[in-house]
Amino acid sequence: MENTAILREWFDRVDSDGTGSITATQLKSALAVGNLEFPLSIVQQMIRMYDFDKNGTMSFDEFIALNKFLIKVQRAFSDLERGRGYLVPDDVYEALVKIGFSLDTPAFYTVCESFDDKKSGRFRLDKFISLSIFLQSARNLFNAFDTAKQGRVTLDLNQFVYCTANCRI
Repeated sequence: MENTAILREWFDRVDSDGTGSITATQLKSALAVGNLEFPLSIVQQMIRMYDFDKNGTMSFDEFIALNKFLIKVQRAFSDLERGRGYLVPDDVYEALVKIGFSLDTPAFYTVCESFDDKKSGRFRLDKFISLSIFLQSARNLFNAFDTAKQGRVTLDLNQFVYCTANCRI
């Protein structure tokens, strides 16, 4: 409960205009204070992941859901970074498994390549969070089409365009 009170206080400070919800720009600025620098597109993806009422902003309850996800991702990162401040691809794979993502080798390396813009093979916390947000968003979209819960979907072109537009980074 105390954690909720702290989160409420933080949320209210970020909600500088007192609307009861925060925008992507407000969330981006607040995360930057904690040394987490994300492009606006990633922050918008964070909001889309937990924007249950689909209004384009984040309410306190939606923020709580995002916070739970971010804590899980940060713990997986911390468990494997071994004091280096980054993960190497093998660690990334293990951390992703810890948070519930099991990708085959080609999918895993393709995702890693797309988030390793410096091609260093090192994933700092912000890149690992970005990668995890992408995967969670992709999973959410996939699950929306996998109504039979069989792990397979068939998409027509319109559905595919919808998915790619909603998973862009």
